[in-house]
Amino acid sequence: MDERGTAVPNEVKVWNWGAFMFNIFWGIGNKTYLPLLCLIPLFNVVWIFVVGFKGNSWAWQNGNYKDVETFKAVQATWNRAGLVQFIIAAASVVLYFMFFATIISAFLSNY
Repeated sequence: MDERGTAVPNEVKVWNWGAFMFNIFWGIGNKTYLPLLCLIPLFNVVWIFVVGFKGNSWAWQNGNYKDVETFKAVQATWNRAGLVQFIIAAASVVLYFMFFATIISAFLSNY
């Protein structure tokens, strides 16, 4: 049950990539201000996962959605953008480590 006394549908209680990756902007866009806690250094490392898991429930509670399908349609855009951003970030991290591993290997092989 949410604070308005209505139950959050089970279809809504799923992971949200948009809330995870774009937590602050997603929160403001969905009238959900708990993701602003991601501005706290070190705490944000844990809180982004909480936002990813609980974000849809918070957005459902704070939004005026007429049905679950409308809610899912709105969140689908956020989910796609968040998943694409996650893939780009993960690929960037892998390339970063491969690049520096190559440089360090080349540097050490010269000695």
